[in-house]
Amino acid sequence: MPRNKYPEETEQKILDSALKLFIQKGYEQTTILDIVSEMGGLTRGAFYHHFKTKEDVFFALTDKIFNDMKPFVKIKGRTDINGLEKIKLTLQTVNESKDYATLQLQILSLIENSPTAFKIYMEKQRTFLATKYAELIEEGINDGSIKAKHPKLTAELFLLICNIWLMPTIYPQANEEEAWQRFHMAKDIVEALGLPVLDEKLASQVTITEQGKAIEVNKT
Repeated sequence: MPRNKYPEETEQKILDSALKLFIQKGYEQTTILDIVSEMGGLTRGAFYHHFKTKEDVFFALTDKIFNDMKPFVKIKGRTDINGLEKIKLTLQTVNESKDYATLQLQILSLIENSPTAFKIYMEKQRTFLATKYAELIEEGINDGSIKAKHPKLTAELFLLICNIWLMPTIYPQANEEEAWQRFHMAKDIVEALGLPVLDEKLASQVTITEQGKAIEVNKT
């Protein structure tokens, strides 16, 4: 078999095909054969040359979308906003991607049946994200915009609340009212930690599920 001269292009085709199918059908309903069929003439061998499993594709896809958004790069070195404002801007940037939000709602399909996937998901929270947010929290403490006492622990708890407890696929809400009760309770908790970042502007971008179906809520 000849060597692929453009491996980056092949990998991108796989990710593009997977994204389209995950958005249209959902992660659970999409098969590797579906992705291969969507790849425009590429073979199953080409798929397995780049990825071992559908799970690997999912995490590569979420990582790529996150990295393309560059939420931490965009605020690095800025002196016109304080630490708290940098965290709010980071959260706003991440929540602006509907594709990313849709994939995050599908995360339960992975972690429910795969301890390995759950470990990968939590490692990303604990290492990369917690480290980045801890740096911003420490910056906010130094400039007076944040009143938290322990940057690292505050960042870890903040991520557990936002990316685990507020995740409707992990903690389903019975209805919209319960979803908003949960959001406002999370808001009170992080404010008690000295990190008042869950404001009404961010609330307008919250995605909840009602009767098992993901819906967007634009609340002002």
